[in-house]
Amino acid sequence: MNDRDISIQDLSQRSGLTEAAINIVLSSDKIPSLAPLIKIARGLGVRPGTFLDDSEQLGPVVYRKTDASKPASFSSQLSERNSHLAFYSLAGNKSGRHFEPFVIDIFTSENSNTTLSSHEGEEFLYVLNGSVKVIYGKETYTLNEGDSIYYDSVVDHLVCSADNQTAKILAIVYTPF
Repeated sequence: MNDRDISIQDLSQRSGLTEAAINIVLSSDKIPSLAPLIKIARGLGVRPGTFLDDSEQLGPVVYRKTDASKPASFSSQLSERNSHLAFYSLAGNKSGRHFEPFVIDIFTSENSNTTLSSHEGEEFLYVLNGSVKVIYGKETYTLNEGDSIYYDSVVDHLVCSADNQTAKILAIVYTPF
């Protein structure tokens, strides 16, 4: 399957994902949501950010506004649900990092069948502009420009537009490895 010589069956056992789910990820042009991405990374013994890296630097990585590249678009639960987020990695080239910083554009979603997700780790979100709704477990939080939230991402959660307008957030995702 890859340069680590791991079969889909072995990866399924290591990651806890079904073989069908792994095949969907392998055949899709979208990046899965963080939950299956983290499980696959653990199964392969790599950081989740490895899937977004083009090259790695040992020293500091400076990200300039003019460096903006094509965003990564994540899908949720291996479907098109929640594909309303465009992720711009701020440290994709930093080797050995322990958290993933992103600027995320949150678009309105016409799909009312959004799905909550969960994964190991923690997330910190800071609203740069617009308003976002964070569903966290059974609670719902509305955040406006300048507001932030820090939560354990093992609890089911969803981040979306609060008012059907595009929003922008800074997100820092930590995943234990």
